[in-house]
Amino acid sequence: MHAPAHAAGKNTQVPIFVIGHVTKEGTVAGPKVLEHIVDAVLYLEGERYHSYRLLRGVKNRFGATHEIGVFEMHGEGLVEVTNPSAVFLSDRATNASGSAVVVSMEGTRPLLVEVQALVTPSNFAIHVARLTASIIIALVMLMAVLTKRVGLAVGGHDVYANVVGGFTIEEPSIDLGVAAAIASSYREKLIPADMALIGEVGLSGELRAVSRLSLRVREAAKLGFKRCLIPGAGQGSRVRKN
Repeated sequence: MHAPAHAAGKNTQVPIFVIGHVTKEGTVAGPKVLEHIVDAVLYLEGERYHSYRLLRGVKNRFGATHEIGVFEMHGEGLVEVTNPSAVFLSDRATNASGSAVVVSMEGTRPLLVEVQALVTPSNFAIHVARLTASIIIALVMLMAVLTKRVGLAVGGHDVYANVVGGFTIEEPSIDLGVAAAIASSYREKLIPADMALIGEVGLSGELRAVSRLSLRVREAAKLGFKRCLIPGAGQGSRVRKN
């Protein structure tokens, strides 16, 4: 945006939108001055072959940036999804191993999504730990915890993990759900369909407390989940072999 255009927008109180693209590292392409002169920077995220898009604020000169908007592409354009958790879970298969429901906080909004994992014996010396969508977590760390602390020998297997819907989730509160999905696929045991999993996993196998736990549990209850697997009081609970 040139300085005259920026000044014209300020003087006339007319909003000016600048549409650009991001680099492979996830930053706005071009000179950093562009981000400094604008009042807000919004990222429109989503997988190429999915119809859902997430609008996330990373800069807001006059307010908070922790709120998100979820939209779905229709013929007339992007339409707001008022209850994204229900939409993301609508096609969930409840009779398949390797599937877990987690509760992530996106700003002040709790979001329930399905995490899927697939564990298969490896035919190669180098094993795969692959995030087939965009789960931004330490997947290799969780595999190590399951092997060392729980006794599940997943280290000799190829492990794939995926968030249904193709969104980026950075919050560590989904660690427990991802670990449970991996164990479910490895053991071929189903996770109860009415259970949501919330918790961060530490290197010692402990389940760490997460923020806004009551809000997450209430959101799960609203969507019909009857049980939530959560960290115990303090940090005394641990991942166990079941």
